[in-house]
Amino acid sequence: MIPLVASSGSDTMATTLDCTPGDTDYLKTVLLRLYARLGEGTLTINEGCDDGRLALRLSDGGVLSSSNEICRYLCAEGGRDDLCGGDPCRQALVDYWLGWEAGQLKSCVRSSLVSGRPSHDLLACLGRLEGHLNTGSGRSLVGDQPTLADIVVWSTLYVLLAPDAPDSFHGDYPRVCSWFISLAQLEEFTTSVWKASSDRGYDLFRTITLRLGGARNTPISAHPPPVKSAPVNKPVHKPDTPADSSADHVITAAECAEVKRVWSHGLNHAPRPVKRDHPILPLPGERNILITSALPYVNNVPHLGNIIGCVLSADVFARYCRLRNYNILYICGTDEYGTATETKALEEGISPQEICQKYHDIHVEIYKWFNIQFDHFGRTSTPQQTQIAQDIFWRLKERDFISEETVEQLQCQQCNMFLADRFVEGICPFCSYEDARGDQCDKCGKLINAIDLKSPRCKVCSRKPRVMTSDHLFLDLFKLEKSVDEWFQSSSKKGLWSVNAEQITRSWLRDGLKPRCITRDLKWGTPVPLQRYTDKVFYVWFDAPIGYLSITACYTDRWEEWWKSPENVQCYQFMAKDNVPFHTVVFPASLLGADDHFTLLNHISATEYLNYEDGKFSKSRGVGVFGTNAKDTGIPADIYRFYLLYVRPESQDSSFSWDDFVTKNNSELLNNLGNFVNRVLMFIKNNFGCTIPEMSLTDGDIEFVAMVTRELRGYLNCLENLKIRDGLRHILAISRHGNVMVQGAKPWVLVKGTPQDKARAGCVLGVCANVVCLLSVMLQPYMPQVSRRIQEQLQVSEGVNVLTDNLLPHIQPGHRIGTPEPLFTKIEDGVAQSLRERFAGKQGGVAATMTTNTVDLQKQLDDQAVLVRQLKSQGGVAKDKVDKEVKKLLELKSKLGVAPAGKDKKSKKGKK
Repeated sequence: MIPLVASSGSDTMATTLDCTPGDTDYLKTVLLRLYARLGEGTLTINEGCDDGRLALRLSDGGVLSSSNEICRYLCAEGGRDDLCGGDPCRQALVDYWLGWEAGQLKSCVRSSLVSGRPSHDLLACLGRLEGHLNTGSGRSLVGDQPTLADIVVWSTLYVLLAPDAPDSFHGDYPRVCSWFISLAQLEEFTTSVWKASSDRGYDLFRTITLRLGGARNTPISAHPPPVKSAPVNKPVHKPDTPADSSADHVITAAECAEVKRVWSHGLNHAPRPVKRDHPILPLPGERNILITSALPYVNNVPHLGNIIGCVLSADVFARYCRLRNYNILYICGTDEYGTATETKALEEGISPQEICQKYHDIHVEIYKWFNIQFDHFGRTSTPQQTQIAQDIFWRLKERDFISEETVEQLQCQQCNMFLADRFVEGICPFCSYEDARGDQCDKCGKLINAIDLKSPRCKVCSRKPRVMTSDHLFLDLFKLEKSVDEWFQSSSKKGLWSVNAEQITRSWLRDGLKPRCITRDLKWGTPVPLQRYTDKVFYVWFDAPIGYLSITACYTDRWEEWWKSPENVQCYQFMAKDNVPFHTVVFPASLLGADDHFTLLNHISATEYLNYEDGKFSKSRGVGVFGTNAKDTGIPADIYRFYLLYVRPESQDSSFSWDDFVTKNNSELLNNLGNFVNRVLMFIKNNFGCTIPEMSLTDGDIEFVAMVTRELRGYLNCLENLKIRDGLRHILAISRHGNVMVQGAKPWVLVKGTPQDKARAGCVLGVCANVVCLLSVMLQPYMPQVSRRIQEQLQVSEGVNVLTDNLLPHIQPGHRIGTPEPLFTKIEDGVAQSLRERFAGKQGGVAATMTTNTVDLQKQLDDQAVLVRQLKSQGGVAKDKVDKEVKKLLELKSKLGVAPAGKDKKSKKGKK
């Protein structure tokens, strides 16, 4: 038993930590407990795992599976919130480093240790760390004393920077090394290494990290982590291996036999894409899936964090479902009622209806540019909203779930209006955070009545409001608590609920539900139909979720077939974590109380927050990339989609970083995925006249296809279970396997050999062309434009766009491909730096002008590079003409301040 402090005044909670000795994630928890001197209470340690699984099982049935979230929990329970930052500014910095470690550092540490040399991603991470330590005290990542950020990052880097680590990782990062060594000399850090490795030290950490990184000959346990059971009518693929290493075990004879069968006869039974006619309605015997993403507030121009938090994540899942021939409807729209709309209309001197139309159109254009494929994108300011919301209200009142109370609320005399919750700010009565809103504190997360704020101020004019009384209507959540709790227990058990959604809902229910006011003294909103209250409107968080129903009703008058058919429809909802309680408590309570056979939420995917660089997005300060200016950067929408999904904050906060954005574009897209697709198609064009050769598969080819099939099934498993970020990893793994296959076969050598050699080259390229075709389909949910371009170059029909459990040989011998073209272009460092400056709070100024010029230069550079490649590949072009164009290319590179030609040539040496 290892001691754990319980928070002051609380009962000790019996918890169990499942862990793997030698896992650096386990090292984090041991180090934290030693350094923080957590004592009192008990924590049971189960070191029986050998597959890298780390989980904290709580006494109330909850489970934490993220190492960083476990550390946060231990800090909170142990009364050591100071290690998580303390004040809001430091807390934000700690959150950033935790997100950076989980989203960027951990994966490249593992992959670099496996390869035996530092990867480009690792060097970028170490450079980022070096730069940060160079600007601060150098002793810790946040402030002057070690925090949870230091504990987490130090633990992950231990396998690379410990004295016993390979010398190849001890690079020129003096600040990082000094920081690491100074912490390693502390007794708590030294002791934790031995405790977390069962006294075996560095060697065990290295072995376990190699296993988790997918190294061969260090097999992980044959028993994978348990896959959460599927809801009714929801098949889940359960691969034989963990998602991050699905192709790193020996291919079995059974897998090879299946590949042979599918390759020979699979096309005979290949499904065709289902034609989707509108309006889409539930069908008997089909998987009827209703998808919603949180309704964006009409006045808020969405930033990249908003986009990944709801509409983009839902779009990926919706596109995936269509590729599986599921019968789905994806609904969203703008939330248009409330004080913010009235205030904005006053500012601009137009009516609320006009302001809504203006901003609704902006949302439509943003989502169109990002290739979000809604089945219907509507709005809440409609007659259907009024009708359905009022009907639900009447049903609640008839069943005695509506009460009336006289309440005190804040009124601004300067603005001459009652202040809605979000238009009051002040000091939180619970944690003393100075910028808490009138409905909820962003720091401690507790709900607040605006009247309880200390030192309240009007957000519009900053004047102190006065307290007035007003009669209001309340939804009696206390009476509905039992029904909500029973529904929650059933839905969260049968369905797919993200950990944060389950935890947030459980905490609300644990604290007990209380009546919540559902009316406001406003004019712009759904009118309350009850006598004495007709001058009021419904509160947005009673009214807005009903928008899902009314928007569907605007799409089809048969909307009830979706929303009043829980036996035939599965509802999936996507949002950021701040919207969770309104979707898992308030909205279900309204529908359960109305008792009209409504379809309730079955599955919920709630993201954590996406931060911007070292801080947060801010429209007022011009910090971060917003939907209205993303397209002005000259970077295609699919590149943004890729990166946002790559760093999707599924289990903890992550950050949008321009350095990492450029790195991922240039490494994963350009050098990995794009390189594989382009080299395969170019070889076919140049050596086989754009015609797919005959294919006679060898045992090696069959094993390669089996490996790709594993990755495909891992991908399907991830998407079925809403692990959207991890699904993308499987796509990139397939292209990496493809590059290894091509590099090993060396078709550029074989085509110059005997007829048998050339036939062998043709077989390799034909198999790889089919892998490219599969990748084009798997990419469609993530990068739809890139998917379309690949299929255009392959010259394949829409018939390939169905995802099955196997790689099907859609591209047969004799098929003619089109003209291959590069899918991606390199983003130069100069562009990244300019964009960072532009979105650092200087929009509209000199930096914006500099960025525009830089983006123009980048486009000229890309065009010139294409021209040079064409001239060199054509043959017979005069050397002086080629040299002239190359000189122009070098001049453009010089203007952008990128690597000189000599370095570029050196880095590409040996590539085919």
